[in-house]
Amino acid sequence: MARSVSGWSPRALAALRIVAGLLFLAHGVVKLFGFPEGAQPGEVEIASLMGVGAIIELVTGALLMLGLFTRPAAFIASGQMAVAYWMFHFPSSPYPAANGGDAAILFCFVFLYIFTAGPGAWSLDKR
Repeated sequence: MARSVSGWSPRALAALRIVAGLLFLAHGVVKLFGFPEGAQPGEVEIASLMGVGAIIELVTGALLMLGLFTRPAAFIASGQMAVAYWMFHFPSSPYPAANGGDAAILFCFVFLYIFTAGPGAWSLDKR
C-alpha cells in the first residue's frame, strides 16, 4: 500500500503548491484591488507595509501556482508570513486562535515545506 501511495507524492506536493499559491494570490488581490468587495482588509495603500505585502502575495502566489522560481518564491512567502505573524498577530495575544494568526502560521510552514521539497509535478521549473 505505502509503495502505491508514495508514487503520488510529487502530484500531491504540486496540488499543495498550486492551492496554497492560489490562496496567497487571492489575499494579494483583496489588498491591491479590493476584490471581492467586502473581503477584509480590503484595498490598502500600495506605498504602505500592507501594500508591499500585497505585492509579495500577488507575485509569489502566481509564481507558486505556475511552479516557476518555486524555491525562492516559497522562501520569500514563508518569510513574509513569519513577519506578518510576529508583527501583526502575536502582539494582540500569544494564542493563534485568539489573535487570528492561524493562517499566517500555516502559510509560513507550508511555504517552508515547499521551499525544502521543491515544486513537485506540473511545474514550469521542471521544464
